[in-house]
Amino acid sequence: MNQAPTQPELFGIAAEYADDTALLEAARQARAAGYTAMEAYSPIPVHGLYEVMGGKRTILPLITLAGGILGLLAGYWLQIWVSAIEYPINVGGRPYITWGAFFPIGFACTILGAGLSTFVAMFAMNNFPEPYHPIFNTPNFEEATRDRYFLCIEATDPKFDRKAVHEFLSGTQAAAVSEVKT
Repeated sequence: MNQAPTQPELFGIAAEYADDTALLEAARQARAAGYTAMEAYSPIPVHGLYEVMGGKRTILPLITLAGGILGLLAGYWLQIWVSAIEYPINVGGRPYITWGAFFPIGFACTILGAGLSTFVAMFAMNNFPEPYHPIFNTPNFEEATRDRYFLCIEATDPKFDRKAVHEFLSGTQAAAVSEVKT
């Protein structure tokens, strides 16, 4: 029983650009054309690209705030527990709980809690670690870390049509347009 080899499934179609302004303009045109499932790759941050592509606000600032508040509370609780409950030492009649003296440790724990919660949230929200992604199959994609910019319209887009997307991306200032296999 002979079976024909199956074609690799299509992840999307990617276009390569020489500079950030061409990428930004292509993303603007793609958004205006109604494409929503797309991703841009660049070696540097491109101002305004996130908004052009329809990016939404995330919950990350609230997670960072919650981590900072929890860090502050944990720092103060640790100092109160040590100085007033577990090892109370009365030096010169001073009170066991002195908020001003606890401030430096509380501040440091706030920064630590905010930083750790942001790190963990970013790790989870960005699906790290991700050692393989289909976009890596794109010709010249290794240049995305140096001096090339890429825009990929994914096959999951409701408006995706292989021929139409290829023609659309070819109509932008793309240096090259290629299919991305999974």
